Amino acid sequence: MRQVSQSYRTGKLALVDTATPRAPAGGVLVDTTVSLISAGTERAIVDMARKNLLVKAKDRPDLVAKVLDKAKREGVLSAFDAVRTKLDNPIPLGYSLAGRVAEVGAGAPGFARGDRVACAGAGFANHAEVNAVPLNLVVRVPDAVTDEEASFVTVGAIALHGVRLARPTLGASVVVIGLGLLGQITVQLLAAHGCDVIGVDLDPAKVERAKARGAVAGVVPSSDDPVEVVRAFTGGIGADAVVVTASSPTNEPLVTAGDVARDRARVVAVGVMPIEVPRKTYYDKELELVVSRSYGPGRHDPAYEERGHDYPIGYVRWTERRNFEAVLRAIETKRLDVLSLVTHRFPFEDALDAYAVVTGERPEPHLGVLLTYPERAARPAAVAEVRSEHVRRDRSTLGVAMVGTGAFASGVLLPALAKLPGAKLVATVSGRGLSARHAADRFGAEHVLSDIDAALALPAVDAVMIATRHSSHAAQAAKALAAGRDVFLEKPAAIDEAQLATLAEAVAGARGRLQVGFNRRFAPFAEAVRDAFSGRRAGLVMVARINAGRVADTSWLADAAESGGRIVGEGCHFVDLMSYWAGSSPIRVSAHGLGAEGAYRRDDNVIATLTFADGSVGTLIYTAMGDPSVPKESYEVFCEGKIARLNDWRALSLTERGKTRTTRALRADKGHAAQLAAFVRACNTGGSSPIPWASIEATTRATFAIERARLENVSVEL
Repeated sequence: MRQVSQSYRTGKLALVDTATPRAPAGGVLVDTTVSLISAGTERAIVDMARKNLLVKAKDRPDLVAKVLDKAKREGVLSAFDAVRTKLDNPIPLGYSLAGRVAEVGAGAPGFARGDRVACAGAGFANHAEVNAVPLNLVVRVPDAVTDEEASFVTVGAIALHGVRLARPTLGASVVVIGLGLLGQITVQLLAAHGCDVIGVDLDPAKVERAKARGAVAGVVPSSDDPVEVVRAFTGGIGADAVVVTASSPTNEPLVTAGDVARDRARVVAVGVMPIEVPRKTYYDKELELVVSRSYGPGRHDPAYEERGHDYPIGYVRWTERRNFEAVLRAIETKRLDVLSLVTHRFPFEDALDAYAVVTGERPEPHLGVLLTYPERAARPAAVAEVRSEHVRRDRSTLGVAMVGTGAFASGVLLPALAKLPGAKLVATVSGRGLSARHAADRFGAEHVLSDIDAALALPAVDAVMIATRHSSHAAQAAKALAAGRDVFLEKPAAIDEAQLATLAEAVAGARGRLQVGFNRRFAPFAEAVRDAFSGRRAGLVMVARINAGRVADTSWLADAAESGGRIVGEGCHFVDLMSYWAGSSPIRVSAHGLGAEGAYRRDDNVIATLTFADGSVGTLIYTAMGDPSVPKESYEVFCEGKIARLNDWRALSLTERGKTRTTRALRADKGHAAQLAAFVRACNTGGSSPIPWASIEATTRATFAIERARLENVSVEL
């Protein structure tokens, strides 16, 4: 299928061919018929991408601070690589469309193949021929509403939520500042509520258009004083509410809003602008400023948008999905006219011409710019699951399929793989497609796929690398092993006992080898620590202090159902590293989490003590409470009068008999390249997995035990 893509580094737009996504669990696969280019929002995205790096940095000082912190912790070279990878990732454009359901995923009730639907959401309702959209971002289109009208669903919901925040009442006077596409819809919705609407815009044509669609008055600031016009219309009172739908590089719209508002009025900021409030005006009038969060309640909540958890209607009447339905109902009943806002229609293959209009490269007055899509041909039959044993044809080069092409795979694993002479990337696999296309182009893969079954059907694929979300690891690895492939599985191996049992059964019956991405044991400094204590007779005393940093509550990493939690999902690294140093597995675990008081999570502030079979003892201090500018990882190992201190993989000090030797590195090397080299070498020579399954299983069970010990306040025997 084809999709509009933009490079954030260069700003270049392209219409790319990529894999057709698969129907998502809890969602539907939609063949797009019409999509709407949101002129204001998408132009802002395109303009930002086309700015040079210095201007981007000035506009996003928060991101610059993160880069500087990373440079301090891991070195300038590592920070540079991370920034380059981030900038190189393509951006999908679009967030409002109409189409027909092509497939219904598991757990998506209420939809059937062929249903006409409207879809919303950046990253989901893209300018693409096919989109995989979660349940709460899809609504059915009434018969009386055309696909072109339905494609306005998202912009309509943004306007409607802004209107709801203004609390309109019959007879209220409301000023709308900014009469672009969003402002025009806002005017109509306020008029439908029985409000007297006054529109303000720099463009006289847009003011006249608003007056023709429900505004009782209009103001062009270059010729009229908005304050005087509003005062004259409201009998000197001022506006009861102001909705700012303009996008501006300055706070001028907020200044105007404060000037035209009455005492104790409400100002709703919908457009993009600096939130710099003129204090005196807002203080003197005791104005209330509300910043609208896009489509409505549910926006930016992954539990709602991606996992389909609805809010009870008795508590949240107008969620974003219910706003979508209300917009379509308003169109159906003729209270909202969106077709009159359409100024341009382009066939999808001419999408770049459409953006030339939106960005001003082709200067034409515009509001609603639509992309229309050709009818999709019948899909080929789904690839059957591969059951037969794979036979390698070439022992000199390992054919690899990369399943999951997110930031870690594209920024760490694939660059390391590309440098290995004994491996070749054959296919990239991603459920959404665009990242897989980009990775394939960058690293030379022939195939871009949306499903692991399609990768396993390729004879050239000898091994599968899996870097998807944690909850899918065990099942995907077991499937690949059953198909006779070698598997490199990014950590963790599994997130619960049932998944671990499934994977263990697959490993036991497989001819291929499994390696889990416990990379730190392959780092040069990790090997140096182990060598420093070779020949010891006593156990080690090990301390791993991990300044892990907080993750947003909305991140999938904070959802144990997807990530396993941070101890299972990341803590496994440090358990494995201590197991490597000890040369044995944990046999006993105790753990304590942060108390109930405070604003921090209890599951990512944990101290665990592990006893190993050889008598070694390790303490894992894993916390999200620290300052992120301090190095993330610090280790100390003690034994028989010797101390090893490892600081964030950039400096290793060995102290013995009063003398200290320190080795430093230009960049942090956590062993990613070495672990892949070991995996490829084992696959090509027929050797055993670089990490034995018994060690992988023991490490994984130890992380489960840490969680149990923390929750139940018990010591757990392994």
